[in-house]
Amino acid sequence: MAQTTLTVWKFRSADGADTASQTIQQLAKQNLITIHDAATVRWETGAKKPKTHQLASMTGARALGGSFWGMLFGLLFFVPLLGAAIGAATGALSGSLTDVGIDDGFINRVRDEITPGTSALFVMSSDAVVDKIQDVFAGQEPPELIFTNLSTEQEAALREVFGED
Repeated sequence: MAQTTLTVWKFRSADGADTASQTIQQLAKQNLITIHDAATVRWETGAKKPKTHQLASMTGARALGGSFWGMLFGLLFFVPLLGAAIGAATGALSGSLTDVGIDDGFINRVRDEITPGTSALFVMSSDAVVDKIQDVFAGQEPPELIFTNLSTEQEAALREVFGED
């Protein structure tokens, strides 16, 4: 069984993640990547909070499901608005996420990066054929990789594909 990875891609527009999610679904149909689960965050300019969406067509045997995304997005975007008492209650839940790299550093970085006017694509995937994916994303808004639990070599290859320095 291939290792599943979590990547978070930030887009400088509110609709960039929606476009990219359509692209990764096409890539999955071409067997260039196996998507186990994915979700988008879209934060319109002027909105008080972002809108989140799980890609329902991606649900499968290895999908994490709505409860994972709900908890993750709650920790990222909604708990800070509710106050410290509720935040403390979620501490035990968030502790279990540390095993996959979702810790305070991850939460703070995503909070800092995903702001009004931006969007993000969260992807649980495996079996990516990185060299074949580059052409499919040509011409789209270039994303910024803000989190991955990929190996250093895998991350470097992804950054090269998307033209990041």
